[in-house]
Amino acid sequence: MPRYFIELAYNGTHYFGWQRQPGKTSVQQTLEDSMNTILSTELEITGCGRTDTGVHARQYFAHFDFEGEFPVEFVRRLNKFLPKDIVILRIFEVHPDAHARFDAYQRSYEYHLSFRKNPFAEHLAYFYPFVQQPDFELMQAAATLLLDYTEFAPFCKSNHDAKTMICQLTRAEWIFDADGQGAVFHITSNRFLRGMVRLIVGMCLGVGIGQISLDELRSAMIEQTRLKKATSAPPDGLYLGDIRYPFL
Repeated sequence: MPRYFIELAYNGTHYFGWQRQPGKTSVQQTLEDSMNTILSTELEITGCGRTDTGVHARQYFAHFDFEGEFPVEFVRRLNKFLPKDIVILRIFEVHPDAHARFDAYQRSYEYHLSFRKNPFAEHLAYFYPFVQQPDFELMQAAATLLLDYTEFAPFCKSNHDAKTMICQLTRAEWIFDADGQGAVFHITSNRFLRGMVRLIVGMCLGVGIGQISLDELRSAMIEQTRLKKATSAPPDGLYLGDIRYPFL
């Protein structure tokens, strides 16, 4: 049966993540319901990974099998049918064995942080509301330190199903606005653990305000134990993107 990839993007504010869940609105359910209505079939769509409630995706890939004929201007019709916070960028045929999740060899995330309240960026960036501003150099030092390691048990939620904690990070970098009013954290790896990026952002902020020392972080990474003051940053500022495949 022919297999197709969907490239899409979405604002995750109003969704309980990508994956279909009983009684909750997810991106997967919304997309499947829309496609099944237009195509009069029962497609099952497989995504490239999970995103948590409220997390966004600048780029996301999924695959599905379909042996019928697509209507004329199918992508345009589908975008008209879908809510405004989900957009289909393209649908294209791939090898029947291609897999949206297992064939991806690189993924990247951005985390947007703002030190200035902005009502027009609500749910699109995390507004840091505290008086004590973090030390940017310490935040960057904490991020850079992660590149020395390949196991990340300290940054995995306890209710996970991961068989290994190994992740091959190639980027972990903060880029700060020139005026000091905002920052974006960039992280790239072959894979990510559940909740990993938000826990790392929370750690960097903790290091930046002196709640966690670099020595404590280093010890946690060596011993693969959870930090005593581990916190997870809110989902608002997190964006998945730049997913790469050997055949694209």
